[in-house]
Amino acid sequence: MNHQDTLAQRQAAEPSQSSLGWLGYGAVLSALASALATFLILAGATPILPTHNVVVWVFALNGVLIAILLGIVAWQTRRLVRERKAGAAAAGLHVRIVGLFSLVAVLPAILVAGVATVTLERGLDPWFTGALKDLMTNTVSIARSYRELQCRTLARETQLMAADLNRAKVLYDADRNLFREFMNSRATFLGFPLAMVLEPDGAVVERFEAKKLEGVPQPALADLQEASNREALCLFPRSGNIFRTVLKLDAHGGRILYVAREVDPRAVEFPQVAEAGVAFYEALDQKKAGIQIAFASMFALIALIVLLSAVWFGLNFANRLVAPIRRLIHATDQVATGNFYVQVPVKRGEGDLGHLGETFNKMTSELRRQHDSLTAASDLMDRRRRFTEAVLAGVSAGVIGVNARGLVTIVNPSTEALLGASREELLGKPVAMVLPEVAALVEEMSLGRQRLMQQQIHIARKGKERTINVRVTSEQTRSEKRDLVITLDDITDLVLAQRTSAWADVARRIAHEIKNPLTPIQLSAERIRRKYGKVITTDREVFDQCTDTIVRQVDDIKRMVDEFSSFARMPKPTIGSEDLAETIRQVIFMMKIAHPEIEFVDQVPPGPLVAPFDRRLVSQAVTNIVKNATEAIAAVPEEQRGQGQIRVLLDDTHPDFLIIAVTDNGKGFPVEGRQRLLEPYMTTREGGTGLGLPIVAKILEDHGGGMELADNPAGQGGQVRMWIPKIKHNASEETSATSSRNDSRRASL
Repeated sequence: MNHQDTLAQRQAAEPSQSSLGWLGYGAVLSALASALATFLILAGATPILPTHNVVVWVFALNGVLIAILLGIVAWQTRRLVRERKAGAAAAGLHVRIVGLFSLVAVLPAILVAGVATVTLERGLDPWFTGALKDLMTNTVSIARSYRELQCRTLARETQLMAADLNRAKVLYDADRNLFREFMNSRATFLGFPLAMVLEPDGAVVERFEAKKLEGVPQPALADLQEASNREALCLFPRSGNIFRTVLKLDAHGGRILYVAREVDPRAVEFPQVAEAGVAFYEALDQKKAGIQIAFASMFALIALIVLLSAVWFGLNFANRLVAPIRRLIHATDQVATGNFYVQVPVKRGEGDLGHLGETFNKMTSELRRQHDSLTAASDLMDRRRRFTEAVLAGVSAGVIGVNARGLVTIVNPSTEALLGASREELLGKPVAMVLPEVAALVEEMSLGRQRLMQQQIHIARKGKERTINVRVTSEQTRSEKRDLVITLDDITDLVLAQRTSAWADVARRIAHEIKNPLTPIQLSAERIRRKYGKVITTDREVFDQCTDTIVRQVDDIKRMVDEFSSFARMPKPTIGSEDLAETIRQVIFMMKIAHPEIEFVDQVPPGPLVAPFDRRLVSQAVTNIVKNATEAIAAVPEEQRGQGQIRVLLDDTHPDFLIIAVTDNGKGFPVEGRQRLLEPYMTTREGGTGLGLPIVAKILEDHGGGMELADNPAGQGGQVRMWIPKIKHNASEETSATSSRNDSRRASL
């Protein structure tokens, strides 16, 4: 599993560490055995005599073993330091344990070495021969000659390269890159890892560096000034094994060639070592303590072997002690980051630390089981939440969730559209503030034990009044504090449709029952007037007035019955592709002629605007609305409203509908019961039949559109917004989708 990658990577390194451990065991045991054998040989306790060759071989063997031990200890110390710097787990404890073991090993070793040195110096009388003295003296001369030979060789090769560069001056002037390649090739051929052409002030003109030489200084100005054009000047290093030379280039205008090369370290170090050795030999010769020094060195080797062995044992013991603790710390860190699949490898022989690892593994297994259970439960709840949100988003009715404190916790898009507020404005607010119309019902539901309560209310938002069917349900809990769910179902269109249908049925019945006896009544009155008009001589005026009244009232009743019939039997629209802009312009033109005292503002696009509609019916609807606007303006005294103005707007920016807005500065619409003006026989004007707005609403509904009544956004007056679809819909689709479409239309318009 990917959860265990860190521990797996650390465990992958254990085979190499185990191999190094076996190598360490072998090296330590071999070194200790060699030290014991060396002591026995020097003490004369073995058949092997301590001759010069034997001593050399013993020294060499001990040196190799010491080098191996040093390498192992250095590698482990380097790894320990690296872990300490990286802040590895238990690195501090590791360092303290190793330091303690080293201190315990160093103190006895130093004490034993000191005692052995004093004992040997006092117990042995070294002897020396003249040949050995001559050999030491000649060694110094040879070392100096070797160093001077190296310097002369470097100077000679420098002069060769300088001659080549002088001849290549023409190439330098013509093509620097080609000159640089020539210089690099000559430096490579002559074995110069570093070659530079310098100005007399030390500025670098060209540089070639085949490999990185550590500790190579720039030549001093004094060295550059001392440089000659005939013989290269050799610069001996104060430290290190790099020889340098400087030589002037005649053809390059006083520029200086500077080269450097590594030589055998003995060329630099050995003369000094040899001189020190001779001086030391002479001092020993004077003190006759050579043998003591040899034995002391042997004891030092033995002590060093013992010391390194002790240090290695300390490192190995610390590794074994810290390893399980480190694994446990790493595993704990993994658990802290949420990885409950981590397991601590437990090895045999780790004792209580191994038992601690097993206990930790049991703990992580239990944590993993509980975490998986909680994760599964969380995923299930998250899926249910997403499903609930999807259901609420697709519900046409508004849904509001209220917690036990009366704060809104859930709203769906239908609620936002119905209340005219965004989700951010509704969430976290008291339900009495968001929807005060249901505050009493919510309070009653919270105090009682009912599971369901419903009520029909009217809400007004942004000048629009809607009829809402409210249902309040509570969650199933025994606690007194219960969460509530409020469902808001907009039944405005349904109520209007029911009332319109009922009034249409009433109108049909009235028209049928009343219209039949009207004609006989009218004919009878006219016949009475013709037959008895000449006979009656007294109260003739009364007789004529009565018969005229009968005939006139019958005509009025006929006209009213005709209006009933026209409302009850609205003709089905004959849909065709018509120019809506031209239709509205014609209505405005006729109304301008009829009402010159009113200012008409035309906000209709100049070009044609073709849409599927019945020209005659839509023209009738717009005419009725504009006519109502003129009557609303006439109902307000001029000194209160100023110049009468009617603004007609045709908006085609909506993706689905064409919007017609008629705005006036008349008396406007009432705040309460505004939507009931769309019901038959509801009117606020004297003498009005209350059928104008219902007929307009019926025409727009038959076209797949609708209308709403609002206030004038600019101030006094009212506004009627009508819309018809841009594309034709089937009648069956219109019937099934009227309610949901109206809701979405009102939200977007």
